Amino acid sequence: MKGYATEQIRNVALISHGGAGKTSLAEALLFTSGAINRLGKVEAGNTTTDFDADEIKRQITIGTSLAPLEWKETKINLMDTPGYFDFIGEVQAALRVADSAVVTVCAVSGVEVGTEKVWSYADQFNLPRLVFINKMNRENADFSAVLEQLRKFFGLHVFPLQIPIGQEDSFRGVVDLVKMKAMLFKEDGLSSQEGEIPADLLSQAEELREKLVEAAAESDDALMEKYLEEEKLSEEEIQTALRKGTLQGKIVPVLCGAATLNIGMQPLLDLIATALPSPADRPPSMGTVPGKDEETGRKASVDEPFSALVFKTQADPYVGRINYFRVYSGSIKADSQFYNVTKDKMERIGNLFFMRGKNQVLTPQLIAGDIGAVAKLAVTGTGDTLADKANPVIFPGIEFPAPVISFALEPKARGDEDKVSAGLSRFIEEDPTFRVERNTETKQLIASGMGDMHLDVIVERLAKKYGVEVTLKTPRVPYKETIRRSAKKEGKYKKQSGGRGQYGHVFLELNPLPRGEGFVFEDKIVGGVVPRQYIPATEKGVVEAMEEGSLAGYPMVDMRVTLYDGSYHTVDSSEMAFKIAAAMALRGAVEQADPVLLEPIMNVEVTVPENYMGDIMGDLNSRRGRIQGMVPGQGLQTIKAQAPMAEMFDYAIDLRSMTQGRAFFSMAFSHYEEVPHLEMEKVIAAAKAEKEEK
Repeated sequence: MKGYATEQIRNVALISHGGAGKTSLAEALLFTSGAINRLGKVEAGNTTTDFDADEIKRQITIGTSLAPLEWKETKINLMDTPGYFDFIGEVQAALRVADSAVVTVCAVSGVEVGTEKVWSYADQFNLPRLVFINKMNRENADFSAVLEQLRKFFGLHVFPLQIPIGQEDSFRGVVDLVKMKAMLFKEDGLSSQEGEIPADLLSQAEELREKLVEAAAESDDALMEKYLEEEKLSEEEIQTALRKGTLQGKIVPVLCGAATLNIGMQPLLDLIATALPSPADRPPSMGTVPGKDEETGRKASVDEPFSALVFKTQADPYVGRINYFRVYSGSIKADSQFYNVTKDKMERIGNLFFMRGKNQVLTPQLIAGDIGAVAKLAVTGTGDTLADKANPVIFPGIEFPAPVISFALEPKARGDEDKVSAGLSRFIEEDPTFRVERNTETKQLIASGMGDMHLDVIVERLAKKYGVEVTLKTPRVPYKETIRRSAKKEGKYKKQSGGRGQYGHVFLELNPLPRGEGFVFEDKIVGGVVPRQYIPATEKGVVEAMEEGSLAGYPMVDMRVTLYDGSYHTVDSSEMAFKIAAAMALRGAVEQADPVLLEPIMNVEVTVPENYMGDIMGDLNSRRGRIQGMVPGQGLQTIKAQAPMAEMFDYAIDLRSMTQGRAFFSMAFSHYEEVPHLEMEKVIAAAKAEKEEK
């Protein structure tokens, strides 16, 4: 691949709802440009960008893949992103480093939930974009209906630059509304024939072109004046105005085609090259100077100091770790060093390369605006800023969504814990939306992700890459136990079996404490009835006994334990005897103190379209939730509620189902409160059954 100037580079994210055909589109664009010599198919598992075994098996994109190609003196870095919500973190990372987006929409399904989501993400990053209506060859394909949906959902600045010639089986080409010519594609899709517009499409084409020209002219005052004076605009003037309008976000061009038939790829490549921005067209990348509260910008220029952002890490047990990064300014050469500003470490690099799917294409250097990769760095990870040490800068990291679903992860075979830990640590490196933590209360390893499919993929990869099988289970709820009233109890441990015996004797008083205050031990011994050296052992006996409550074996909290009396034996008393006596007294007192089960209550915020409000509130009520209030937004409402953790483990799946994926939620621990009597009986019965099984 030859060298390109920053102005010749296009960094384009392909984004869509799942199943709209992004991977097939990337494959067709690579084939049409000559970057690959055969057209792979998703169904055959031989596409360039879906190379992972899980992607081939499931026939979906799981991780963002790079696919650079060359077209008419332009280098286009395509980023094929996932379309399914479980892998939305990959989309966020790609959009963070992209300069523009191609929104792919299915000609049959039209605008779907995922289309709305990725459009809003592109808005967040202020990315110019165009729309490609794919699958025009499919049964029930309807260009006009999809165009109407696009304008309804995203605004009247969405303008077609083409209309299809034929639909479904008869789809064979497009009418170019700028050139006002028909373009009929040959069977291979690589060549086309320009001709006159079919008579039955002429009036529609003229009407749409008039609207397009007016929209283009509005982006340029001189052209607008010329248009209002009813002078004819040249094709070049329209193209220039279209580019200007697209860069400003005033125009979103719409093209159409069929990726699997390779129809419509040349016009799409032409538009990407001519209408979408180069890195030099974008505003400077803003960051801060390390150690100073001072903002600074870096222009996309080779004359600026080197700076870059790592947006993806790929970990492999055989190949090692590969970091993908976008160069924002300056340049970097192979066999050199750079400064990892985030980690405050120097890194030495060997080879630099472009990634085309899984294939590495070596390059001597990477310049401002380009995207490349490097292998086997020591400390660098996703979100890190790389820079010239003499001129450091830190860019904002990538904001990844918080996980929404959690499962307990258990190895199927004993002794596999170390293998599991090694594999999971690699997955955490490459996937910031995947989290693992050890719950010290339930003693379970909790894996959290963006959905059940996300965690299923992790489990399958653990088996394939690290040879360890695990199961996912609903996590245990970290219940606690406490008391509702005061009680006193004597504990005496006396044992004599020849020689020195054991003797410990204590009187304990238990009092409930306000929720959340934990545990307090009070020593009210007077006159030395319990010697000082045995009081720490007494407290230890109490603490150990509290670790397993009397109702269902959960830890006890929120109570004061007072040691107020006891006795000892000058020969037979020991720390162990007092520890056992204290545990006996505590268990006896708890039974008289009206013990009760506590459960964790979560703060829940659900952001949902207004038309789903009733369903969501009803569902939260059915989960023993309490609505705390509502905050209105633009077409959305945020419901604030509190609900028991026990009722929320499957909420992410159910919420997605209830709202077709249009709602999202966050959840955080709030406090503990008493479990209702009927629920408490179920928990106690389940704990008893589990204990009997063991």
